[in-house]
Amino acid sequence: MNLIAAVDKNWAIGYKNELLVRIPEDQKWFRETTTGKAVIMGRKTLESFPNKRPLKNRTNIVITKDMNYKVDGAIVVHSIEEAVEAAKDFADEDIYVIGGASIYKQMLPLCDVAHITKIDYAYDADSYFPNLEDEGFVITESSDERTYFDLIYELSLIHISEPTRRRGI
Repeated sequence: MNLIAAVDKNWAIGYKNELLVRIPEDQKWFRETTTGKAVIMGRKTLESFPNKRPLKNRTNIVITKDMNYKVDGAIVVHSIEEAVEAAKDFADEDIYVIGGASIYKQMLPLCDVAHITKIDYAYDADSYFPNLEDEGFVITESSDERTYFDLIYELSLIHISEPTRRRGI
């Protein structure tokens, strides 16, 4: 499975249930990468989307503790295990964990690759992606530095190693 996120220089991903910044090229890349695939997210992530609607042309799997939660166009589950089961018809490389912070942390041990847009700026934030650099993960591929107005960012691919997974991260 894959993790996919845009993070700032401190691995922050959001503030008050909103993205820190919207970079059109990053959003286009996210859309192209996940279309036709399964996306796993928490309820708050779904509710941060326009009109609180699932993403088009994807199998949306939403994890929530609310046993009565329902949303048209999504599969609602109540645990990480149920989310994995709901995505079983997809190849691992076609499953993307898209947030939020708690879901990223819980799903990290099940994932092989992290697709990270790293923004060279520190935002005010209240939710964070696991800091993969502190955990010893290595960026295996990286795009050239890009800019959006005065923001500098790059797209990175991080392969998650077996020894780290065994440490229970």
